[in-house]
Amino acid sequence: MRFLLKLRGVSLDATGTLIACPRRGDIYAEVLARHGLELAVADIERGFLTAWKEFECRLARGEDRYNSHPNGARGFWGDLLDRMCLLLEREAPGPFATAELFARFERADAWELRPGCRKVLSELRHRGLRVAVTSNWDRRLPRVLANLGLGRYLDAVVCSEEVGSAKPAEPIFLAACEELELQPASVLHVGDAKIEDREGALAAGLKALWLDPAQGDIGSLDEVLDYLPK
Repeated sequence: MRFLLKLRGVSLDATGTLIACPRRGDIYAEVLARHGLELAVADIERGFLTAWKEFECRLARGEDRYNSHPNGARGFWGDLLDRMCLLLEREAPGPFATAELFARFERADAWELRPGCRKVLSELRHRGLRVAVTSNWDRRLPRVLANLGLGRYLDAVVCSEEVGSAKPAEPIFLAACEELELQPASVLHVGDAKIEDREGALAAGLKALWLDPAQGDIGSLDEVLDYLPK
C-alpha cells in the first residue's frame, strides 16, 4: 500500500508517536516528596495507570477527558492524583502539588523525542507537505512541542481539549484537516493506537497508518516517508 502523490498533508499523534514520557514516575516522586508525600516510583506508576484506566472507562466514545471536566485539564489531573493516592492508601498532597506537577510536565525535560521524530518532521517540511499534530491532549500541547523545538516544523497543533472531542471520533480529525486547509482524503494520519488513530482517521475520510513495531502498518516512524511524495 502506497499513497504517494495523492497526499498533501500529514497529521501525527503526539505521545507514543512523536514524544514519550519515560520519567513520569520519577517526576511525580520528586514533586510529591517536596510536598511531604514519599512514594516509590514503582508504586506511583502502578497507581497512576490504574487510576487512568478507571477514568478512561467512564468516557463515552469521542468524549474528551479534559473538556468534559467541570474544571478543565487542571481539574482532571487533580482528580487523577487524588485517585492515585487513594489507591495507594496515602493522603493526597493538595492543590499546590497538583499545580507544580501541571507546570512540570509542560517543560521540555519531562519528555523525550521518539526515534526518527525530528528527522521525519524535517523531511516532511522539505517535501512541501503541511503538517499537524492531532492528539488527545490538553491545551499545554502546543507549548510542550514548542519547548521541545518542534514548533517550527508544524502548521497546526490540534488537541482534544480545544476541539471538545477526542479520537477516535471524527471531529478532531476534521478539525486538523480544516487547520491544514486540506480535504481529508489528501491527509495521512499516523499514530500508535489502532482504534484511536488508524480506525478513527479512516472513518473521518483520511488515509491512516498504525505505528506499532509488532503488528502495525509501519514499525518505525521513518517508514512514513515511504508513503509520501518526494
